[in-house]
Amino acid sequence: MKQVQMKQLTEQIGDAFYLLESAQFRQNFLELKSEFASIYPNFNIAYSYKTNYTPKLCKIVNELGGFAEVVSDMEMEIALRVGVAPQNIIWNGPFKNAEKVEQLLVMGGTVNIDSAYEIDLIAEIAKKYPGQKLNIGIRCNFDVNDGVVSRFGFDIESEDFSRALTLFEDYKNLYLIGLQCHFATRRLDTWRPRAQGMLDLIDKLGIVPEHIDLGGGLFGKMADSLKAQFDSEIPTYKQYAQAVAPIFVEHFKNTENKPMLLIEPGSALVGDCMRFAARVVNIKEVRGKAIATLLGSIYNINPTLNKKNPPIEVYPMGGEQKEYVDLDFGGFTCIESDYLYRHFNGKLAKGDMVMFGNVGSYSVVLKPPFILPNFPMIDVCEGGLEIIKRGETFDDLFHTFSF
Repeated sequence: MKQVQMKQLTEQIGDAFYLLESAQFRQNFLELKSEFASIYPNFNIAYSYKTNYTPKLCKIVNELGGFAEVVSDMEMEIALRVGVAPQNIIWNGPFKNAEKVEQLLVMGGTVNIDSAYEIDLIAEIAKKYPGQKLNIGIRCNFDVNDGVVSRFGFDIESEDFSRALTLFEDYKNLYLIGLQCHFATRRLDTWRPRAQGMLDLIDKLGIVPEHIDLGGGLFGKMADSLKAQFDSEIPTYKQYAQAVAPIFVEHFKNTENKPMLLIEPGSALVGDCMRFAARVVNIKEVRGKAIATLLGSIYNINPTLNKKNPPIEVYPMGGEQKEYVDLDFGGFTCIESDYLYRHFNGKLAKGDMVMFGNVGSYSVVLKPPFILPNFPMIDVCEGGLEIIKRGETFDDLFHTFSF
């Protein structure tokens, strides 16, 4: 972004804001889908709403034929409001509102059951609608050698998993539409084990569901400066596709009706599609340490607090800049650990704007209403600037309280 554009934005929008790049999101979706589908054509993406449920992004996924992967009735409502057909909504997650689960199933959506308590819930719904087909999936949990015991899904060796399978024997209106797994580890070497594990499972069960869903947990595109802070390789979309899609091609080479291969990316699609700009309101030295205070917070860009420095750009818009070594960018909150960036070396002045990149994942959805309301979001699109989300106000945050 050019200096003049940043000046125009601050004049129009203010001293802190998110910049969405929906065109990049669209490109990421198409590129990721192409890499998988070029190897295994019966493929689709179920976008992880929880990662960034900005409605414009959800609409793009729907326009491109993708599915909505939701984990709450709130996210289900977002999907319905942006026009997603119920049959293209997949509900995962460890907790589900019983009333809304019933609603989605009756409309034709898919509910992937995660835990034993849901078995009884689904049984009750099945009894209530004996003449209606209800689409149910099962979330599966097994070892993929990532060193993590995931808390999601049924242990496929457990009695509860066997009980979940008997639902489809006991209630003929329940349709086992898919099997799903989700492992948060994004390393490439965990993807082949999850794919092979799911294929081994369907062979063991003697069934081929409509969907085989490998879940999320993919790295996305990022600047080299950010890549260098990870302790493992950052794979490309092509590498993920090459790790699992050929296995599906080989496994189903003699199958006429091949199941759909699904994945549920969030960060891999949206991580590099949002930036955050904030004004430098002060620079001071404390016992020899240079600290700049910004109209922004770690909770605006990295509420998971993962200690990584995002890519940054400084826009000279204040007074005379000074050269700094090992300067830290602190946030506006009163939390001691609120730093947006550590160990900056370069020129900076009070009044400058600082742009933080790769903040599309979890930033907006996890930002707490802490100290200040959240800032506006603008989409940089072909038609110019579009306000996607206005800045929050006092009344937005406090209208549910009694004064």
